[in-house]
Amino acid sequence: MKQNEVPNQAWHAMVAEAVLEKVGSHRQQGLTQGDAERRLAEWGANRLPPPFRPQAWRRFLRQFHNVLIYALILSAAVTGLLGHWLDMSVIAGVVVINAVIGFVQEGKAEQALDAIRNLLSLKAMVVRDGQRKEVDAEHLVIGDVVWLQSGDKVPADLRLIETRNLRIEEAAITGESLAVEKQPAPVGRAAALGDRTDMAFSGTLVTYGQGLGIVVATAAQTELGRISQMLREVEPISTPLLRQMARFAQILTYVIAGVALAVFLLGTLWRDYPVEQMFLAVVGLAVAAIPEGLPAIMTITLAVGVRRMAKRKAIIRQLPAVETLGALTVICSDKTGTLTCNEMTVRHVILADALLNVSGAGYAPHGGFTLDQHDVDPTSMPVLQQASLAAALCNDARLIGEGVHWHIEGDPTEGALLTLAAKAGWDVTQEKGRRPRTDMIPFESEYQFMATLHHDHAGKGLLFVKGSPEKLLRMCLHQRTADGDVSLNVTYWQQQCADLAKQGERLLAIACGQPSSNGQTLTFDDVADGLVLLAMVGIIDPPREEARQAVAACHAAGITVKMITGDHADTARAIAGELGITGNALTGLELDQLPADAWPDAAAGCNVFARVSPEHKLKLVSALQTRQQVVSMTGDGVNDAPALKRADVGIAMGMKGTEAAKEAGTMVLADDNFATIAHAVEEGRAVYDNLKKAMIQALPTNIAQACMVIIPILAGMPLPINAVQVLWVNMVCAVTLSLALAFEPAEPNVMQRPPRAADEPILSRFLVWRIIFVSALVATASLILYQWAQAAGQPKAVCHAVAVNTLVFCQAFYLLNCRYLLAPVLNRQGLFGNRYIWLALAALTLQQAAFTYLPILNRLFDTAPMNGEQWLWVMLSGGVVMFVVEMEKWLISRWRM
Repeated sequence: MKQNEVPNQAWHAMVAEAVLEKVGSHRQQGLTQGDAERRLAEWGANRLPPPFRPQAWRRFLRQFHNVLIYALILSAAVTGLLGHWLDMSVIAGVVVINAVIGFVQEGKAEQALDAIRNLLSLKAMVVRDGQRKEVDAEHLVIGDVVWLQSGDKVPADLRLIETRNLRIEEAAITGESLAVEKQPAPVGRAAALGDRTDMAFSGTLVTYGQGLGIVVATAAQTELGRISQMLREVEPISTPLLRQMARFAQILTYVIAGVALAVFLLGTLWRDYPVEQMFLAVVGLAVAAIPEGLPAIMTITLAVGVRRMAKRKAIIRQLPAVETLGALTVICSDKTGTLTCNEMTVRHVILADALLNVSGAGYAPHGGFTLDQHDVDPTSMPVLQQASLAAALCNDARLIGEGVHWHIEGDPTEGALLTLAAKAGWDVTQEKGRRPRTDMIPFESEYQFMATLHHDHAGKGLLFVKGSPEKLLRMCLHQRTADGDVSLNVTYWQQQCADLAKQGERLLAIACGQPSSNGQTLTFDDVADGLVLLAMVGIIDPPREEARQAVAACHAAGITVKMITGDHADTARAIAGELGITGNALTGLELDQLPADAWPDAAAGCNVFARVSPEHKLKLVSALQTRQQVVSMTGDGVNDAPALKRADVGIAMGMKGTEAAKEAGTMVLADDNFATIAHAVEEGRAVYDNLKKAMIQALPTNIAQACMVIIPILAGMPLPINAVQVLWVNMVCAVTLSLALAFEPAEPNVMQRPPRAADEPILSRFLVWRIIFVSALVATASLILYQWAQAAGQPKAVCHAVAVNTLVFCQAFYLLNCRYLLAPVLNRQGLFGNRYIWLALAALTLQQAAFTYLPILNRLFDTAPMNGEQWLWVMLSGGVVMFVVEMEKWLISRWRM
C-alpha cells in the first residue's frame, strides 16, 4: 500500500472490513512490527510539521518598511552629516524603539502552531503482531489498531470498528457542546464533521467507555493537521489604523518633499540665497514638518488602551488590535463556550401536571424554579423532590467547587442533573451516604438507559432509572402526580418533549420502580416494565446571563453579531433567538452547495451558521471582509484558530480556550465573557478618538514651525528658530502634551454611534481644517512676538527663546481645547476632567523653564533668559489661541445645527 492511496478517503462512509482491507491491516492481529516500521520510515512520524519562520534579523528589518520611518531615517542621516549628533540620536532612538516593539509582538504570532502540536497524544495502546503494546504516539502509522478508554487523548484520526459506550469530547475540533456518542456503523458520505459518529479525531478526549479503531490518518493528514495547515496558510491582514497611518505617512512625505523643493527653488532662484544656505534651511524645514514624535504618540496611546482593557479583563496581544476593536462592524462568535457557558444546564422540568422553568446557568448550584412565571419552593413539590433525588443518585458524576467557580468530573449531562438536585435543596454527598448504591446497570447505547439500586440504612430498597424518553415511555406503566400514581399519558409526554426539542433542548426521562424480592441485585427484568415516570428534564448549554445585554449593546453600537457554531441547527437557532440574534440560518451542508461568488451575500445576509467546519468559519470571515467589513471572530477551540488569525480582531477565551486559540487570537478574554467584548469595543473607540485628538494637537506644532521657516525665507527675514530648537519642540514638548490626551476617558455617546468606515481617512476634512486653522494662529503669534522682541533690540538668543516659548505655550493652551472636538471646554469637567492634562502642563512648564534659564541648555539651544514682560505676552498669546478655538467650535456647532 502506498501512502498516496490513503488520504482523502471517505472512511466514515465505509464498512469496517473495507477499511481494514484498504489500509492492509487486521482486526485481531493489527500490523506486524516490521510492517509498522517500514510505514514509519516511508511516511514519517505522527507529528505536525514545524512552521516556516523567517530569520530574526529579517523580521527586525521588516519593521522599518514604512514611508514615515524612511523619512525619519533620512532626517537622522542628514542631521548627523551636519554634525548635530544629539538630534540624530533622538530621532534614531524613536525609530529603533518602534521597531523593537513590532519585532517582539510579531515574534509571538506563530506560537499558535506550537499550541496545536501540544494537543497531540504522547502515548497510544496499539495491537501489533496480535499483542497489545504501548508506543509513542509519534510512531503510529496508518493501519495501526488502537485501543481507547476513558481519559485517553485520541492519538490519530481513527475509523472506529468496535465501541462500548464510547463518548468523546470533540468541542475543540467540531464545536459540539456535548460529548458525542460513538458507534462503528458507517454514516453517509456527505455527513458533516460533527456527524461522523464512527470516527475519532486526533486531539479529542475520551470521556466515557472504550473503543477500538483503525488509524486512517496521521500527522498533517488528520483533521487537526488540516487545521494546522490552514492556520499556516492564513495571512493576517493589516488593521484599519495601520492602513490609515501608511496612507497618511505617504501623503505627508510627498507634501513635505514638494514644499521643501518649492522653497529651495524659490529661495535660490527668486531670493538669490546661496545654495548651501538654502539646503540647510530646507533641511530645517523638513525636520520641522516631519512629526518625529508621532510613532511614539501612537504606540503609547495604544499601550494606554491595552492597560485599560486589561483592567476590564481583555488582554491585548498586538497593539494595533486596540484601535481595530473600535472599528468593528461584525462580530462572528462561536456559540459553545463563548456565548454559552459550555456547561450543560437543566432548563425545564416536565412533571405530570406542571412544566417548571429552572433559572441559573452552568454547574454552579445557584438558581430556582418558576411555574407560570411565579417562584415556587421546590421543597413544597414532592414529585420534583423525588425526581431530582433520583437524578442525583442514578449518576456517576461529581460536582466540585464553591462560590462562582464550579466544575464537574464525569459526563456533562450527569453534571447538569447534580446541579438540578442541589437547586432543589438536596445535599448530594449526604444523600449518597444515606442511600448507598448496591447494584447498577450501566448505560449502554443498545439499551439507552442507566439503572441503579440503593438501600437506606433501614434496609429499604430504592430503584431509579434514567434514559432516553422514547425508551422509558415503553418501560413505564404509571406517572407520578402530587395526588399519587396514575396511568401513563404517553401523548402528553410526547407533546412536551416535542415542544422543548424545538427550543434546542435535549430530553432525558427519570423513573423509579420496585426492587426485586431478593433486594440486593439488579437485573434487566427488574426494569423491563412497570416503572413509574417521575419527570423529564430539558437540558441545554444556555446563553451566558450577561451575553444578552452584550449583544444588545453591540447592536446599539451598530455592530452585527453572527453566531457560527459546529453544533446542531435547532440548538443554534434556539440560543440565537434567546440572545436577540435574528435572521436566517444556514448549515455547513447548505454552504457547501453555494458557488464561490455567492458566499459574500450568504455571509452578510445570514446571522446563524450551524454544523460548520473550520474551513467554513475561515471562508465566512474572508467573505465578510470582501464586503469591506471589519470582522472579529471569537472562539475557544482548535477549530476556531484559522478564523481567529484571519479576522481583523481574533478574540480567544482565556479560561476555557485552548492554547491554539489563545495564540492565534489578537485578544484574549481573561473572564471568557462575551460582555467583555462590548467593553473592549468601547475602549477601542475611545483609543481611536484619543489618537485623533493627539494628532490634531501635535500636527499644528509641525506646520507652525514649517511656516516659521518658509515665511521668513520668502520675506527675506532671519529664521526665528533653528533645527535643534525644532527638535526640542517636536520631541520634548509636543510629545509631552499629546500623550496627556492618551488618558482621555471615553466620551458619553461613544457606544451610540455607528462604526466608522474602514477606509475613512484618519484626518477628516474638519480635522484638517482645525489643524491648518490652529497652525496659522500659532505661527502668527510666534512670528509677531519674535519680530516684537527683535524690534525692541533684544539679543538673538532672547528672540529665539521668545519664539520657541510662544510656540510651545500656544500649544499648551490649545491642549485644553483638544479634550473635546466640538463641545466647549471652558467648564469644570472640561478643564479638570483629566488630571494628566495638568500633570503634562506642569512638566512642560518645568521643561521650558530649564530650556530658558539653564546655562547648559542656553548654550546647546542658542537661547537666553526672558523677562517678565516677555512671559506676559507669551501667556496672553496662548490664551488668545484657546479663546479663538473655542469661538470656532461654537460657530461650527451652530452652523451644523
